[in-house]
Amino acid sequence: MRRKKLRLSKIYSFRCGRACFKEDHSQIGGPGFSRVVYCNDPDCFEAGIRNYGDNYVSTTKYTLATFLPKSLFEQFRRVANFYFLVTGILAFTPLAAYTAVSAIIPLIIIVAATMIKEGVEDWRRQKQDMEVNNRKVKVRKHDGTFGYTEWKNLKVGDVVKVGKDEFFPADLLLLSSSYEDAVCYVETMNLDGETNLKLKQALEVTSSLHEDSNFHDFKAAVKCEDPNVNLYSFIGTLEFEEQQYPLSPQQLLLRDSKLRNTDYIYGVVIFTGHDTKVIQNSTDPPSKRSKLEKKMDKIIYFLFSLLFLMAFVGSVFFGISTKDDLENGVMERWYLRPDDSTIFFDPEKAPAAAIYHFLTALMLYGFFIPISLYVSVEVVKVLQCIFINQDIEMYYEEADKPAHARTSNLNEELGQVDTILSDKTGTLTCNSMEFIKCSVAGTAYGRGVTEVERAMDRRSNSPLVQQNNNGSNPTDDSTDNKPRIKGFNFVDERITSGNWVNEPHADVIQKFLRLLALCHTAIPEVNENTGKISYEAESPDEAAFVIAARELGFEFYKRTQTSISLRELDQVSGKKVERVYKLLNVLEFNSARKRMSVIVENEEGKIVLLCKGADSVMLERLASNGRKFEEATMEHVNEYANAGLRTLILAYHELDKEEYKQFEEKFSEAKNSVSADREALIDEVTEKIERDLILLGATAVEDKLQNGVPDCIDKLAQAGIKIWVLTGDKMETAINIGFACSLLRQGMKQIIINLDFPEIQALEKAGEKASITKASKESVVRQIKDGKAQISTARVGSEAFALIIDGKSLTYALEDDMKKMFLEVAIGCASVICCRSSPKQKALVTRLVKSGTGKTTLAIGDGANDVGMLQEADIGIGISGVEGMQAVMSSDVAIAQFRYLERLLLVHGHWCYRRISSMICYFFYKNVTFGFTLFLYEAHASFSGQPAYNDWFLSLYNVFFSSLPAIAMGVFDQDVSARFCLKFPLLYQEGVQNVLFSWRRILSWMLNGLISAVIIFFFCTKSLELQAFNDDGRTVGRDILGATMYTCIVWVVNLQMALAISYFTLIQHIFIWGSIAFWYIFLLIYGAMSPSFSTTAYKIFIETLAPSPSYWVVTLFVVISALIPYFSYSAIQMRFFPMSHEMIQWIRYEGRSNDPEYCDMVRQRSIRPTTVGFTARVAARSN
Repeated sequence: MRRKKLRLSKIYSFRCGRACFKEDHSQIGGPGFSRVVYCNDPDCFEAGIRNYGDNYVSTTKYTLATFLPKSLFEQFRRVANFYFLVTGILAFTPLAAYTAVSAIIPLIIIVAATMIKEGVEDWRRQKQDMEVNNRKVKVRKHDGTFGYTEWKNLKVGDVVKVGKDEFFPADLLLLSSSYEDAVCYVETMNLDGETNLKLKQALEVTSSLHEDSNFHDFKAAVKCEDPNVNLYSFIGTLEFEEQQYPLSPQQLLLRDSKLRNTDYIYGVVIFTGHDTKVIQNSTDPPSKRSKLEKKMDKIIYFLFSLLFLMAFVGSVFFGISTKDDLENGVMERWYLRPDDSTIFFDPEKAPAAAIYHFLTALMLYGFFIPISLYVSVEVVKVLQCIFINQDIEMYYEEADKPAHARTSNLNEELGQVDTILSDKTGTLTCNSMEFIKCSVAGTAYGRGVTEVERAMDRRSNSPLVQQNNNGSNPTDDSTDNKPRIKGFNFVDERITSGNWVNEPHADVIQKFLRLLALCHTAIPEVNENTGKISYEAESPDEAAFVIAARELGFEFYKRTQTSISLRELDQVSGKKVERVYKLLNVLEFNSARKRMSVIVENEEGKIVLLCKGADSVMLERLASNGRKFEEATMEHVNEYANAGLRTLILAYHELDKEEYKQFEEKFSEAKNSVSADREALIDEVTEKIERDLILLGATAVEDKLQNGVPDCIDKLAQAGIKIWVLTGDKMETAINIGFACSLLRQGMKQIIINLDFPEIQALEKAGEKASITKASKESVVRQIKDGKAQISTARVGSEAFALIIDGKSLTYALEDDMKKMFLEVAIGCASVICCRSSPKQKALVTRLVKSGTGKTTLAIGDGANDVGMLQEADIGIGISGVEGMQAVMSSDVAIAQFRYLERLLLVHGHWCYRRISSMICYFFYKNVTFGFTLFLYEAHASFSGQPAYNDWFLSLYNVFFSSLPAIAMGVFDQDVSARFCLKFPLLYQEGVQNVLFSWRRILSWMLNGLISAVIIFFFCTKSLELQAFNDDGRTVGRDILGATMYTCIVWVVNLQMALAISYFTLIQHIFIWGSIAFWYIFLLIYGAMSPSFSTTAYKIFIETLAPSPSYWVVTLFVVISALIPYFSYSAIQMRFFPMSHEMIQWIRYEGRSNDPEYCDMVRQRSIRPTTVGFTARVAARSN
């Protein structure tokens, strides 16, 4: 019976040889390479003096000691809060027009609420930290046994044992595993978002440490690089038994990655806690603030300026009045006793009195500034996020993934997006590859019709698509009776069912299929119940190739360190035979190489290099005698690209023993190098062996469009949103995907910018870098200028343009002296497609659009290569798809499918923008109304510094009597329903053009507040000042006038909210009428308190206001009068100058929502002449 530890691994890795250190070893011990780890002896004296950090990790913003000072500092960085703090302090001086307590308590409530929110959020982070830090792992203890301890207790040098499907608690040096060859499989999804498994292998010298008891006498020292952010590099040496062995990333297991397909590993802790590479990489995402929030700050500053101006004007008038109070013994304002006055009213010190009055006025007019605005906006945004997260229409049942708003800062930005920059693979497409066609020996195989081909047929009105739509799709006929195989959609009777043996080039087909079955790093998994084999591959493409080989007669079923086993269809006998191929080397794929190779030795002893890669790198590596099928193959490759398929070229090269021996020596030397340029050395060696290839053919896999993508793009285009696609695919593939999803259409003029010109290609062959750069730049400039000329000479609205540019050209187009011109051309086009774009170029294009247009940009992607783009855009949307969670972790909002973007923007984006805009405008309206009555009263009282209202009336206005209805509006209001938002995408333009939060609208709301204040003040004073207030003949004093005016204000601002709301809910009714009712309840309770506390409000409602008919008559008359201007303006605007949402409200109220002619007339307002989408395609065709 085999012991588990003696099992061989399923995948081959590079052989570990002893390094020839030479000069490379000199780095160890030098700057940046000073770390020394004493393995299995973490408490020794030498380890102690190095004082390495523990393994405790904290991601919290605060600690118990720093919470109060840091959070208070955060709160009072806001200018409004700082202002209220200063006025609160001044309230303790004789300058204050009100009591200090009434000034401080509202500030305490607001600041405390925000601090509690911050504290709760940080406590959640603390709980997550505690959960991670308290995870258990087996560690070798002093008594020699392995026992569980918490992650946070680990020290540098500890030996740990990690089990299958457990996370690594720190950065570990792999010593051994349950496999004899000391390999293990690691999932790094938490680090780089990739779901494919990575292979790690320990050094041969430690690979025998399979048992706990083996570590009794184990002692070693590791000298390596210091902590750094590079996930993919590690340079060090292991000193063991007086020998030195080189270490590479192959032996490093990173914290937060997971052990998979391996029973256990032993490792020694190298980096702990905040020294680990994952924590070193965990920088805070860029702080994003919405444009609306930034504008809100400007409005606050504007109100501060207004406040200072009013205080200054009032102080000037007060100074003049005070100076004139006492002339020749005659007292003008005798009630102030200017002959025996304090400095605040001393005629002889009028300038000083004016300055003191200025400070008093600054405190008094502070009610212009809405103290509860910031916290109210934060509360509203959090509640809006909950609605987004709970939206069942954005829930993807298949993957059990709802939408997730990861930040609440940018809700309203979702309603203002001008440009969307989208990745293609995995975002517009499924990233679920299907093998559909191939070209072998110059013959095309595969009869399937792709989504792109259907779109192309629709473009040309081909009868083929009509037939296919009627059920005669060749892919359908053959698969009716067979269960669908994921990853395989290939139909061609010439090859399937073993018929390939009858083809003219059967030997080439055999090599082609064998290459598909051998050239990969997939791992076979056998289902114990059914016996069926499934594959765990590094990418969906690779899985599709292995599945295709299996279905066509070459089944890959077993892998060990040194071999791959196939069940092949024998060409002669026609039966399945088992063959084992010795696996010598794997030359891995990366984005720079764009190819992958394996070197195998067959049962006859022949050594063969099998290679697959992009045509751009493979064709130049073909031997002169290996180009027999090149012309036909490239013709097919171009056809496949035109059909939207991803293509790879397949080729091989037979090696003789001597040639391979020389390669192996150089390759081992490069692999064992400990220098920083180790990867470059490896690439140099592999470059030489991957030459003189013989072409076999090409593969074509389809990455299908996600469901609903064309419809979504069409709706977004109707909403006036520009859509750019940034992809790494070839130009032909990207163009045809563009046609399939209606980003491009027939008749749309294409401006193509690339460097495929004979003169540039000649320079590239010559290798003159300076000349290539100069010629390429001149070519790009010329093409951009030509494109600009085409756009400028075209009649407005006469034709649509599309800009298509490749990665090489984009490099030059993004240079400082050209990017402005490039952006001008791009903005003039209906759609833009950037092909062969690198991750950095994606981020740079996004930055250019954001800074160049000044409009809101949204980036959407699903992979780690999209992270830069997502962080650079105003809003980053992560697709939680096949490529892991890296994009989601860097995004602001996560959704499962591209099609949900339609609802996220057109419904939630529009609602959030409208709600926040209206809510903020209302906040400023209600504060201007309230604050201006204070100013008018003070002016009426010759700027004496006396407030019109009781202290607590002043303090509680913003907190209790007017804020809750505004919050309800920000959460629940809808101008139109979700159905109408989607039916009439023109609504979205209100946000893009910012019509609901323009300076004109903000100032008009402030003007409305000013008008309301004037009507309330003058109507109240004029109606009450000349006659008795009640039957007792009592005249009106400051107490009665203040309470009456305050009553009118509470009614007016709350009824103004009722008029502004489009969609009433029970909560809004409760908040609006409850705020009014609470005012009367407050008057009763506050008035019943001691006169020393309630002062001017003592029993004022019961004894004075309620019994007096004039109080109720004045309230009714003033409230109606104050609301008439807004009501009249709204009625005239809705009838004669309706905004987009008002037009749709008319349609709904008049019952014409199902009248197609009328609805189409309204809808047409949203479609730009140069837009994209199938609606525009139909419109263009009808013209």
